[in-house]
Amino acid sequence: MSQEHIVILGNGIAGITTAREIRKRSDHRITVISAESDHFFSRTALMYIYMGHMAYENTKPYEDTFWEKNEIHLERAYVEHVDTENRRLQVSGGRHIEYDKLVLATGSKSNKFGWPGQNLPGVQGLYSLQDLEAMEKYTAGIDHAVVIGGGLIGVEMSEMLHSRGIPVTFLVREKSWMDFAYPPEESAMINDEIRAHGIDLRLGAELERIEADAQGRAARVVTKDGESIPAPFVGLTVGVSPNIDFLKSSGIELGRGIQVDDHLETSAPGVYAIGDCAEVRNPKPGRRPVEPLWYTGRIMGQTLARTLCGEPTAYDPGIWFNSAKFFDLEWQVYGQVPAQLPDDQETLFWQHPKERLAIRINAKKDGGAVTGFQLMGIRYRHEVCHEWLEEGRPIRWVLENLGVANFDPEFYRQYEGDLIRLYNQQHPENPVKHRRRRGLKGLFQLRRAS
Repeated sequence: MSQEHIVILGNGIAGITTAREIRKRSDHRITVISAESDHFFSRTALMYIYMGHMAYENTKPYEDTFWEKNEIHLERAYVEHVDTENRRLQVSGGRHIEYDKLVLATGSKSNKFGWPGQNLPGVQGLYSLQDLEAMEKYTAGIDHAVVIGGGLIGVEMSEMLHSRGIPVTFLVREKSWMDFAYPPEESAMINDEIRAHGIDLRLGAELERIEADAQGRAARVVTKDGESIPAPFVGLTVGVSPNIDFLKSSGIELGRGIQVDDHLETSAPGVYAIGDCAEVRNPKPGRRPVEPLWYTGRIMGQTLARTLCGEPTAYDPGIWFNSAKFFDLEWQVYGQVPAQLPDDQETLFWQHPKERLAIRINAKKDGGAVTGFQLMGIRYRHEVCHEWLEEGRPIRWVLENLGVANFDPEFYRQYEGDLIRLYNQQHPENPVKHRRRRGLKGLFQLRRAS
């Protein structure tokens, strides 16, 4: 295989995974371009830097010498234009960089929806290292903050501010936190968790404008109900969108993101897109065209590296899963657990009477295959849930063997018996028996039996 120059725009998880996997397989010349930082760091750790749990240096998975040792050239620059016809990039300072293959891994940008005052100093999202630096600057010495938008980043930003003793008003447009994505019970649990930590959560509240003080800095927000709330810092956390504005004159086909085929190639030959900025034209069942997730960026990088090294490989993210932490409340989902239950499915939902703990299992009606697991404050093994969903295991079988999925039965109480009793109350004609298989030992026993 002849040596090619592969240029990667973006040094997040998608771009860096691609670079590392290419180097494992080939001696291609690799250049990684980023204007955000000199080196790859864990973006999910930004909140912990602010909260004092980690230093920036500790968020870099590799020593700074790693890149030179592995012959991965790093460029700190902005790309201003992509010339796909001549296969070259115009970068800041008037320079040009030529490529044989180009990988676009430019990530996301925080959304703004045209609110008056949205560009004032002290108003920002939280995505980049520069956002973290701005947040450090504009929250110093303040006595109140407002966070707008009901996504995960909004909860994280509220927790960050709360960790420094800054009172937070959290404005969420929906009637309950992310009720368009979570069933009512889980949404209500997250509401309760946010409020339990002293956050002033305002549901059904919409932003009208942001007003400035005499120095031109954010001073207050005004809601559509006319309420004025002091806000020397305003967190705009109303989601993210693909970072693709610089490509509008490139001729590459764009939709919400950079449109790619099954092999992650764009409409321009030799140009690929991965990670948050990519929009898959034909997503797999149960997957979305744009998925700004850490693990999908990693899988895309691994997949594309094989293709670029002479082993054409179609992108397959597998069964949907995600996880997060809302203050102290852990959440996991495997498979599909929509806010509105499909007509052909039934749901089994158990909630602890006193604690914020819950288990939901969705399945096809009449004892059919399980379609999704959702857990609040309880951990199940990813490998086990993925395997059962992939095999189409019926809900009765899953319930009989549910103890195997428990992540840490030695230190966590199991609630599978409560879930089975609830199922048997709903289906008294054919009750499920509770098998007390526990943890990894039970998993090995189950696989031998299968």
